[in-house]
Amino acid sequence: MASTQHNTHSSYRENLLEHIFVAEVLRYLWTSKLGYLEVLKPQVDDAGYDLVFEYKSIIRHVQLKTSKAKAATASVNVNVMLEDKPSACVIWSRFNPDTLELGPFYWLGGLPHSKICSLQHLKVAKHTKGDATGKKAERPMIRVIPKSKFEKLNSIPDVVHRLFGIQASP
Repeated sequence: MASTQHNTHSSYRENLLEHIFVAEVLRYLWTSKLGYLEVLKPQVDDAGYDLVFEYKSIIRHVQLKTSKAKAATASVNVNVMLEDKPSACVIWSRFNPDTLELGPFYWLGGLPHSKICSLQHLKVAKHTKGDATGKKAERPMIRVIPKSKFEKLNSIPDVVHRLFGIQASP
């Protein structure tokens, strides 16, 4: 595989895409006059979510996943600790690797104030690297979620509607 800024600076790109996503959600809420959103970021990434959104009385623990627009990615790995949060969701975004434009999006979660579906019955993820014998150990807290379990959303307004049950008036 040829070295590109996408693989040599993948952590940087991941943070950049997160900032773009948050900015697009904030911009939509602002320009649609739907109100204000509080965005919180955990100090440690070990509880299965990347962000917490608070909009009025709705609190969403959000796990963000991204894949290049034409990637053949068929699943994502998610921490089962999301089940412990009151209104968690997973948002998987495709992105254009040249422009970093986001979309479409894939949604896994319930209505506002509802828990995410059970993840326990899904396949347990394995480490990507094997031990000295080549055996890849299971990651008991991580589940593999196939793309078929997600609902496709085409735009940020669609994402905001799923997150908070709101949409701009025509």
